[in-house]
This record gives sequence, structure tokens and C-alpha cells, in this order.
Amino acid sequence: MNDSNLSTGDNIFFHRSLEATIRIGLLLIITVWCLKIVGPFIEPIIWGIIIAIAAHPLYSRLCSALGDRHKTAATLFTLAFLIIMIVPTVLLTDTLIDGIKMLVDKIKDGSLSIPPPPESLDNIMLIGEPLAKFWLLASENIHSALQQLSPVLKVIGSWLLSAATGAGIAILRFVVAIIIAGILLANSSGGNRIARAITHRLADQKGADFADLAEATVRSVANGILGVALIQSLLAGISFMVVGLPAAGLWALLCLILSIAQIGTAPILIPVVIYLFYNADTFTAVAFLIWSIPLSLVDNILKPILLGRGVKTPMAIIFIGAIGGLLNSGVIGLFIGAVTLALGYELFLLWLNAETSSK
Repeated sequence: MNDSNLSTGDNIFFHRSLEATIRIGLLLIITVWCLKIVGPFIEPIIWGIIIAIAAHPLYSRLCSALGDRHKTAATLFTLAFLIIMIVPTVLLTDTLIDGIKMLVDKIKDGSLSIPPPPESLDNIMLIGEPLAKFWLLASENIHSALQQLSPVLKVIGSWLLSAATGAGIAILRFVVAIIIAGILLANSSGGNRIARAITHRLADQKGADFADLAEATVRSVANGILGVALIQSLLAGISFMVVGLPAAGLWALLCLILSIAQIGTAPILIPVVIYLFYNADTFTAVAFLIWSIPLSLVDNILKPILLGRGVKTPMAIIFIGAIGGLLNSGVIGLFIGAVTLALGYELFLLWLNAETSSK
């Protein structure tokens, strides 16, 4: 009798386990399938969420000014952001094409002037002598110097072509992300309820606090890293155009990339200063040198003010998360890394406090 009951219990357990396994397997298959379908849109959706969170305070003011017309405010926001993105892109492309065309024309007609190398260049260990010889050759015969560099130029050309293709795709994705951000802002109240419901399911009462932390961290990184980088690159680009630097848009773009990567604008500003001392009048070169000093240091002033603002998590945690995310996942990793490390830090504090209180 006991064996019969045990056998029946085993059968029931087996059937229930089999049924649970099948259900979990089907859920996994559906989840993976859904992720595969939306895979091409995951990055624009994440960017759309980031843009919507970062811009929500500005959107709220605009909405209030329009008499709480959410759809109208979202439409105006989307159009404004598209214009802000498209106009600089067009200007950058024009200056880049004009700069390349001017450089090619000068090389063809032999009017490209390169000053001779400074005498102190020979004193640099290892690279000084060959660099000085090549520089001298370029100043005397640019065509011979370019022939020696032809293998390197081919590699650089293919890389630039690949980078241009990638940049075009990135711009298209960003346009889609801005449109998604506009849709999310138009339905921000519903999206906020869904986000809080999800976090509540995951972390009970602490879910709302984690949602607020993620929101504040995204805004902090947007202001403290991307905002400062945009300010620096914009000021640099304007100064490049004022002094008449060829391909000013390209150098401004490089300043933006280096600023986001936390390298700073100095690697671009220093060669520009040297170029101006050789090719511009003394007043312009000196004025740009004076302007470059505060421009290269402005991030050291703005970043501590904006990064970590409104977030109880220490700024060092947010900064480390942002840089680590940037190194692992590119620009979008700035936000994902900062949010993930901030949440991890808060979870660690909860665990530590729970351990302390239990004792």
C-alpha cells in the first residue's frame, strides 16, 4: 500500500515537473524570439528612454506653457531635437567635404606649404631623427612624402570609409531614438506607472526608490558628461570657425569624441595652436592660445557641479560606472554603466545595513 502511494506520488511529481519544464521552456522560447524580433530596435529604444528621461524636466515646462497639451509638446520637442541634430550634421559634413577638397587641391597644384621641422626635434630619443627627416621631406616635396605614406593612407582611407558608413547608420538610429523619445514623453504618465510597477514587482517597497535612482542617474550623466562635452565641442567649433581653421567641423567632432571619452580637448587644441602660429598672424594665434586654456579646463569646473547632481550616490561611483560602461559598450554604456553601478552600490548598502541591523 505504501509502495503504491509512493509510486502515485512519484508519478504526480514527475507529471508536474514535466509540465513546469514545458511551460518554462515555452516562456524562454517566446522571450528569446521576442528579443530576436526587436533586436534591431533595442539600441534606439534604450536611447529613446535615455533621451526621454534626460529631457523630461524641459518637456514638463514646455507642456505647462502649452496648457498641458502633451501631444503638441511632444511633437514640438521631437521636431526641435531633430533640427538640433540635423543642422550641425549638415554643417559638419559641408566643412569636412570642403576641407578635404581644399587639401586635395593644394596637394595637386603644389601650393600646400609645410614649414621645416624645428631643430630640437632631432634630440627626441628613438623617433626624433626619422620624424625630422620625414618632416623635412614633406616640407620640400609633399608628393614624395605622400608616396612613402601610401600604404598607411590606404589603411586610413578604408577606416574613414568604414567610420563614415557607421556614422550614417548611427545618425539614422539616433533619429529613430528621438522619435521614440517623443512618443514616450507624450505618454510619460503611463510609462512612469509601468516602470514603477515593474520595479515594485522586482524589489517590493524599494522598487520606487530604485526607479528614482535610475532616473536621477541618467539625468546626472547626461548633464555631467554629455552636456559638458557638447558645451566644450561647441565652443571649440565656434573658435575654430572664427580663426578660419580648415575643416573646423571635423576638429569640433574630434573634440566631442575626446571629451566624451574623458580625454579632453587638449590633444586637438595644442596642434591647432601650433598650426596658427605657423599660418596665422601673431594676434590671432596668441588670442586663440589664451582662449584655449580656459576651454580645455572648463570640464574640470562643470563636471563636479553637474555630475551627481540630484543623486545621493557618490559622484565617484557614477563616474566610474560611466567610464567603465563607455569602455565596454560605447557611448550608450555611459548611462547603462552608471545606472548599473549606482543600483549595485545601493543594493550593497541595503545588504550591509541589513547585516548590521540583524546583529
